[in-house]
Amino acid sequence: MTEPRRSAADPQVEPFFDPATSTVTYVVHAGDGTPCVIIDPVLGYDPKSGRTRTASADAVIAFVRGRALRVEWILETHAHADHLTAAPYLKRQLGGHIGIGERITEVQQAFGEVFNAGEGFRRDGSQFDRLWRDGETFGIGSLHGQVMAVPGHTPACIAYRVGDAVFAGDTIFMPDVGTARTDFPGGDAATLFRSIRRLLDLPPTTRIFVCHDYPPTDRAAVFETTVAAQRADNIHVRDGVSEAEFVAMRTQRDATLAMPVLLLPAVQVNMRAGELPPAEANGVAYLKIPIDAL
Repeated sequence: MTEPRRSAADPQVEPFFDPATSTVTYVVHAGDGTPCVIIDPVLGYDPKSGRTRTASADAVIAFVRGRALRVEWILETHAHADHLTAAPYLKRQLGGHIGIGERITEVQQAFGEVFNAGEGFRRDGSQFDRLWRDGETFGIGSLHGQVMAVPGHTPACIAYRVGDAVFAGDTIFMPDVGTARTDFPGGDAATLFRSIRRLLDLPPTTRIFVCHDYPPTDRAAVFETTVAAQRADNIHVRDGVSEAEFVAMRTQRDATLAMPVLLLPAVQVNMRAGELPPAEANGVAYLKIPIDAL
């Protein structure tokens, strides 16, 4: 099949796969020397030692500098539960502004209570440089970006549409993997179904870039698909699957899923726009583990 011809309004997309978290970071640009955005950057974290690592982020930095790109935005599709964000590290190295959906405040409120973050933890989203509303637009040099609210996995989930590409976060995965779980605070299966249908109403040739891939054993990790492929083949939400069928499947499936390995450290960091909790009197920052609370 012949690939559709790209226009000058369509971005070049460079993926960086982090095998430890099955997460993909994207650099989106229009060519060497142009402005760019970085989407869903990963900070390595070893839960056994409590040590962070910057190898994934450093690969992004090397690419940006090697192509003489200028970072305008570092964008989060949501507050991830399966990896720590490298957004502040990248901002210090490359510049740019950190953006996330405006409903992050609901996530901050819920998990601020779970982790008893105290009055010093701001729940107004002010840790981020920009809180995006549904439908807002932004420029990346000659490229045009638009924000799409896609709640359901979390209330704060958004997708970024840039030209013929959509960066969908955890809302939808590759067709043979399906869709995101909805059992986190503020998640809802019916809402997720409607969000996905909003994405799948885009033109069939629209490229969809997923945030994770958990591939079956018979293929390597891949991160790019299309609206047409999702509508034809997604095991959870292909055309013909009703909202009621999806909600029943998703509810039953979510009840069997284990907690993500990095949920506890990730959420505490990501709800703070990637910064660690404040250091205590000994100069060391600590992450909490609620006992019998989740």
